[in-house]
Amino acid sequence: MRNTTQLIVSRADTVPPPASNTESTWSLPGGIIGFVAWLLALAVPFLIYGSNTLFFFLYTWPFFLALMPVAIVVGIAVHSLLHGRLWLSCPLTCLVVMVMFGCLFMWLLG
Repeated sequence: MRNTTQLIVSRADTVPPPASNTESTWSLPGGIIGFVAWLLALAVPFLIYGSNTLFFFLYTWPFFLALMPVAIVVGIAVHSLLHGRLWLSCPLTCLVVMVMFGCLFMWLLG
């Protein structure tokens, strides 16, 4: 026979759920903001250079496609750092992503 004690669990010993959940998740709105900012940044060269941008993107599309997950992570990070303030995180995310696109675009142009 084992030398153990009987454990009795009653409902009074259970941990009550927290009264208010103060922790929020910012990943979904931040990711959506990052993806929309990536799409907007992708459209800026078309607005500046017109349809000739398609020939430029023909050989450089992997670089710009690689910026999509980076833009989504930037959107999540900015949205979480601003504590879910949508009106502040949208323009700031767009600005950061467009600067990344501009740097890559200028680097590829030479």
